[in-house]
Amino acid sequence: MSDQAATSAAPAHRPAEPPWAPPSGVRITAVRAILTAPAGTTLVVVRVDTSEPGLYGLGCATFTQRAAAVATVVDEYLAPQLIGRDPADITDIASTLHVSGYWRSGPVLNNALSGVDMALWDIKGKQAGLPVWQLLGGRCRTAVPVYTHAAGRDPQEVADEVRAFMEQGYQHVRCQVAVPGAGTYGAPAAAAAAGARPVLTPGAWDPAAYRRAVRELFAHLREQLGSEVELIHDVHERVHPADAVRIATDLEPYDLFYLEDPVAPEDLEWLRILRASTVTPIAIGELFTNPAEYRPVVQERLCDFIRVHISAIGGITPAWRLATACELFGVRTAWHGPGDVSPIGHAANLALDLASPNFGIQEQHLFGPAAQEVFPGCPEIRDGHLWPSQAPGLGVDFDEGLALKYPPRPAVPGQAWRPPRRADGAVQRP
Repeated sequence: MSDQAATSAAPAHRPAEPPWAPPSGVRITAVRAILTAPAGTTLVVVRVDTSEPGLYGLGCATFTQRAAAVATVVDEYLAPQLIGRDPADITDIASTLHVSGYWRSGPVLNNALSGVDMALWDIKGKQAGLPVWQLLGGRCRTAVPVYTHAAGRDPQEVADEVRAFMEQGYQHVRCQVAVPGAGTYGAPAAAAAAGARPVLTPGAWDPAAYRRAVRELFAHLREQLGSEVELIHDVHERVHPADAVRIATDLEPYDLFYLEDPVAPEDLEWLRILRASTVTPIAIGELFTNPAEYRPVVQERLCDFIRVHISAIGGITPAWRLATACELFGVRTAWHGPGDVSPIGHAANLALDLASPNFGIQEQHLFGPAAQEVFPGCPEIRDGHLWPSQAPGLGVDFDEGLALKYPPRPAVPGQAWRPPRRADGAVQRP
């Protein structure tokens, strides 16, 4: 059939319209993306308005490196398919929009879908007068343990930070240390040692020096802090997979809570070798953009925790299904929670954390005063835990007028991930 014939044979109603059509009820009247940067990082908020006065939903669609592209997808491609739909049909809307462009997945599309999906759950909670975690089956825990981030120029600085966090009630701490003279993920810069050999690329990433530094760091931390604190380390995929196996083996005596992203998504076959070589727990998946990517990893039990960036896989709906599937294989959740997830996105994490029997840990981000003003109802953090509110929906609002005071960062050149380079000048993933 020709394209022209297919077009003429197409039904008159919009492609997103379901076969059922209730004669009356609440309808979606507007969908739009709003960009703001109250903490200097561009956040993408999706607002879905309805025909019921005062009833609207908010979602997080933040892909800060490509924020304008996400906003375009929301405003120009998703909104026309959503106007007139019943916001209660979350599952059908998620399924329909996912395939509405024929090609699917990828961080731009999925973040746009996620913003809509979260907003629809927010609306459903407000209609029911219940928080989203109640709609998912109710709470499994009083509050949600979080991990915070400790970093230093040397192992002692890291140990001092961890000890301070322990005194504040934290039981889980991610620990990163500088590699002198080299660019290092998650840690402050440290000067090169006197007499160090010159390199072609100043400040270059040195995987061998990093491996030695990490081993020394965790030996020092356990000696200083004992075994009462749960320690985490993020490799951030910055070594060859063979080195990742060596690092995981090196760290086995220090009883990590987990080792995060030891290999890149392109190198997942190495997880089988890693699993056969060490019992160090593995967390992976921060860069996955399709729930199906987790299937072989979870099915073969090649990881212990899924590090899902919820907006990158499409929102609460696919994340909840993924969490349920992982429960069958003994794999726990550890949702990604950085500063380039808005307070709305963190509230979605919290809702899933409260309701998931196989919850593992939640990454913490502390929002400053400006973000808390723009997003009233930011999740509360105290004593090393996230605490739920009883507010309906996701519990976080958005002051759009105040958000205008914090315009998004320029797309060029500011919103780009700058990968490190090795000593010879070659790019190191990610």
